[in-house]
Amino acid sequence: MIGSRGNKQFDWITILIYVALVSIGWINIYSASYSASATSFFDFSQIYTKQLVWICLSFVLITFILAVEAKFYERFSSIIYIVSLLSLLGLFVLGKNVNGATSWYFLGGFSIQPSEFAKAATALALAKYVSDIQTDLKIFNVQIKALVLIFLPALIIIPQPDPGSALVYIALIFPLYREGLHYIYLLLGFIVASLFVATLAFGVTWVSFGIILIAGFVLLKNKKRKPNFFKYGIIVAACIGFSVSVNFIFENVLEQRHRDRFNIVLGKEVDTKDIGYNTNQSEIAIGSGGWTGKGWLQGTQTKGKFVPEQDTDYIFSTVGEEWGFLGSLLVVLLFLALIIRLLILAERQKSQFSRVYGYSVAAIIFFHFFINIGMVSGLLPTIGIPLPFFSYGGSGLWGFTILLFIFIRLDASNYVNR
Repeated sequence: MIGSRGNKQFDWITILIYVALVSIGWINIYSASYSASATSFFDFSQIYTKQLVWICLSFVLITFILAVEAKFYERFSSIIYIVSLLSLLGLFVLGKNVNGATSWYFLGGFSIQPSEFAKAATALALAKYVSDIQTDLKIFNVQIKALVLIFLPALIIIPQPDPGSALVYIALIFPLYREGLHYIYLLLGFIVASLFVATLAFGVTWVSFGIILIAGFVLLKNKKRKPNFFKYGIIVAACIGFSVSVNFIFENVLEQRHRDRFNIVLGKEVDTKDIGYNTNQSEIAIGSGGWTGKGWLQGTQTKGKFVPEQDTDYIFSTVGEEWGFLGSLLVVLLFLALIIRLLILAERQKSQFSRVYGYSVAAIIFFHFFINIGMVSGLLPTIGIPLPFFSYGGSGLWGFTILLFIFIRLDASNYVNR
């Protein structure tokens, strides 16, 4: 139960930011889904009323999370993780298909997306593993086990298919760097991503020429140190080899809709009516907001329902149109304040379990925030990642609420012990 010091132990700065984000999110969901045909404010056929119910229930959920002893989350993290994996596997038997993905359970009149809850479960399991091993994350076997633990849920989610939800698990690699994982993995990931995009944009010939040019520059700079030419040759060959394989991966691994979205972002295709319609309409909505926006419920793109999925993945376009640049900046600053606050709290933890979990929460929220804003503004391909605490959906709201408030409970326990 809650400690004897009462609610003063909880980090109210984080809680207030959460309340602000959820409140602003609901206001924009109301605007994006408002219908003149609604019989009343409490018309349960309307999306904004359903979301309001989920928000109210979230505070009941928060009370339960904060009432549970902090040690419970550490002690039962493995069981929570296993239950989460079973819930994901169960979708292949009992799941219902929605928009081409079998990612949902339907229970009566409610739908539940287990992948939203699997994030918190995986973060708990990762924190438990890292805190239990009490050893160096630079050991290869330890690294492999940690990566398997992180990506096992993603491997189950991909065939649903739900690549957006699966991609989020990449964020859980970053907390490992705080605990001693070598930076070479991050560098390798950056190189692979850069080569992939560069090859699609400029072609294999130009990328290969660039790789050789960079290698030559590095060799000249280090010629006094007698560089290992064999090692450099292997690295150059590996980079060029990967670049050569990019087109095969692009054409045979990615689905057509994903290829189209990459081509649109890279400027190879101009499609404002089919696959690029959502992004194009979102950009129009955000651009039309100007500095101060058109006013709440006054957005022409929003009221005209020109932006599909505007109450879910594209909710930020409503902010841009009706609140303008200043309103959008406020939302961005709130998210950044939450992420920075989480990092500060994570760093002050005495328990390694709490610290790793705190960094995991910050990484997951940042990943969602960064990808969603980039997607809505046309800077990144559309991959179907919601904006935390903003996008419509009970599973998403509850998933992020559980993720965040478990850490608030863990931090409160550490506060008492300080």
